[in-house]
Amino acid sequence: MTESKPLGGKIITKPFLVCAFFFAIAAVLLVKRFIYGIGAVSNLSDGYPWGIWIAYDVVTGTAIACGGYSMALLVYIFNKGEYHPLVKPALLASMFGYTLAGFSVMFDIGRYWQAYNLFLPKYFQLNSVMFEVALCVSLYIGVLWMEFSPTLAEWIQAKGLKKALNRVMFIFIAIGILLPTMHQSSLGSLLLIAGKKVSPLWHTGFLPLLFLISAITMGFAIVIFESIISSVGFRREIETPILSKLAGLIPVLIAIYLVVRFADILIGGKIGLVFAFDLKAIMFIIENILYIIPAVILFSPENRSRNRQLFISAGCLLLAGSVYRFNAFLIGFDPGAGWQYFPSFSEIMITLGVISLEIMAYMIFVKKMPVLSGMRHA
Repeated sequence: MTESKPLGGKIITKPFLVCAFFFAIAAVLLVKRFIYGIGAVSNLSDGYPWGIWIAYDVVTGTAIACGGYSMALLVYIFNKGEYHPLVKPALLASMFGYTLAGFSVMFDIGRYWQAYNLFLPKYFQLNSVMFEVALCVSLYIGVLWMEFSPTLAEWIQAKGLKKALNRVMFIFIAIGILLPTMHQSSLGSLLLIAGKKVSPLWHTGFLPLLFLISAITMGFAIVIFESIISSVGFRREIETPILSKLAGLIPVLIAIYLVVRFADILIGGKIGLVFAFDLKAIMFIIENILYIIPAVILFSPENRSRNRQLFISAGCLLLAGSVYRFNAFLIGFDPGAGWQYFPSFSEIMITLGVISLEIMAYMIFVKKMPVLSGMRHA
């Protein structure tokens, strides 16, 4: 197994500065949001109480951040130890993704100063799906940092602490597999509650299962995508053999997802909605084409051994899962006549700022800490 080492090199690079620019804009807009209120920067309303911040930062962002969860399932549940070199970078990306998702929820909450009530037992609402999602995501953020703590201990050269952490790490790994399984499926359950406000193209009793499967596939996709990007960007050898093997699992998961998806459409008599060719139908078609493309590409062992095909497939799959979630939570959501929503400039820039902050943090961590494995090119 290749040892993980810090990459080293300059922190302040051109990509870092570009990300810093977008984050600076977002920071200014957030000051405005917290001084003048959420209405000063967003187009949210009583009809659309959630917008791009929830649709991306929480619903989509946490799914993209499922690399750590997907790899934990593979390595620790299915005992596929050969994928262990991919665990640390996947865990790091998950840690940042979930942490910033939790952080960004504070932009979306009107009374953000009362967010601590979530952790007070007297306010627990055990029948609430939203409560389960909020609590599970919050706990999972802590679990991810605990799972990453041995790397932090290694960085500060605290060998005794790292050894002690490794002894109890199985507990956090187990919890870290349970919590995403619960809240990723429950994100689908949130739409079940919405009932007829959600288009029949997305409203189905299979929503929890579809959200869970798509989150796992997006987790594998981000591992491949991030590995290739970091290898090219940091001049490391691309981990093609192990990525190729990992990619072989994806067509099976996509096939299961599509069978459930289209069985629901056909058996439920919803096929006519697909041929309406309105915005919802077009987005439904785009969403599923994006799923079919990587399934076709990765079905071929020859394609799985080519970095370009791996990269394209992973990108398509991330887009597919993202479009599916945006469709379900925004495009397919209709609160009734008189309500319209399109994200404001400020909402879009704040979202870009959150993404930029995540990329900046990732750059710092991989350059300073033993996260990535593999040899660097000269």
